[in-house]
Amino acid sequence: MTSMRQDKALAQARALLERIPLLDGHNDLPWVIRIDREARGDIAAYDLRREHQSGDTDIPRLREGLVGAQFWAAFQPTSAPHPARTALEQIDLIRRMEDLYPDVFLPARRAGDVAKARRAKKIASFIAVEGGVGLENSLSPLRIWQAAGARLMTLCHNESLDWVDSATDKPRVGGLNAFGCAVVGELNRLGMVVDCAHVSHDGQRRVLDVTAAPIVLSHSNAFALCDHPRNAPDDVLRRLKDNGGLVMATFVPGFISQKLRDWLAHSRGRTGAAPVVADPKAALAALETQHGPAPRATLEELADHIVYLVATAGIDHVGIGSDFFGGAQPLGLEHVGRFPHLFAELIHRGFSDGALAKIASRNFLRAMREVERVGERLRKEKGPALGRLEDYPAT
Repeated sequence: MTSMRQDKALAQARALLERIPLLDGHNDLPWVIRIDREARGDIAAYDLRREHQSGDTDIPRLREGLVGAQFWAAFQPTSAPHPARTALEQIDLIRRMEDLYPDVFLPARRAGDVAKARRAKKIASFIAVEGGVGLENSLSPLRIWQAAGARLMTLCHNESLDWVDSATDKPRVGGLNAFGCAVVGELNRLGMVVDCAHVSHDGQRRVLDVTAAPIVLSHSNAFALCDHPRNAPDDVLRRLKDNGGLVMATFVPGFISQKLRDWLAHSRGRTGAAPVVADPKAALAALETQHGPAPRATLEELADHIVYLVATAGIDHVGIGSDFFGGAQPLGLEHVGRFPHLFAELIHRGFSDGALAKIASRNFLRAMREVERVGERLRKEKGPALGRLEDYPAT
């Protein structure tokens, strides 16, 4: 394609994202700040007002990328000590980020806050808890997290828990057990979005069986194009139409490129998830030293996934969930300032402004509003779900 065509499509994409807020479903900046050797969780020391060339997310490039709303992940590895405490510390870090930059971030707790942020020329800041390990097999923390501002929960991370199977670990409970169903039910009652991005395929199917509200896969691609177990199979994608939820295309290279996935599996001597490491780029460089250059995932390959997701799940059930985390990114999507370039590529693929508006944020906000409505109804019908894992029958 010619440079003139590229420039025209990019200008069209930027004009669209000036009108329609871009909502990104997943970013791990809070964990990056926590493990930064100098900042160690001190947001002022990390200084989001400057560009971090060794990273991928900061205020200047969020502005460049025309990000209108961001879900920040309160993430911790499943093996982290003191998981309940760490979950609260990560929620606190996000809230401190909102407090330190009130001219940039508007604390967002409802779908309608995205429009408020837009009018104030701010970025709507949402809190997501990534991984149910912080529950420590109790339902009570869900209500504390919700009271602290969390509005989405990714049920697990790379490892299976006592109540839900991870996509990248051995199954332990057949997808989701009775306590896991209670977690989903309480999230529904609280008006929090249930996120199955890291859940096994059988677990995703079980969640779809029991949820009363739309779910999301906040950072997953199409399994048919790249057979990483973190990606969504066709039957789950099709079920999103009836559920009202959505899959949010992710930028993780190993979830985009089958060639890279095969290379990584061979180089690591196994399949499944990569270990959580302090310096993902250094870890990849170490593998390349041993095994030669890795194939590079590209923006264009990600667009292939989006085209497939739309064809399978429908245009009303696809969004964007970058999963920027300080690691290697696809060619063309190196940092948060590059979102318009992805939309320019989708324009070249024939997507209309109306379709792109749905992908940018309208699909997610429609689903979130329904989650809120379901929560309001359920809270009138029943009280909080109580108990711990041992109080629920084994299945």
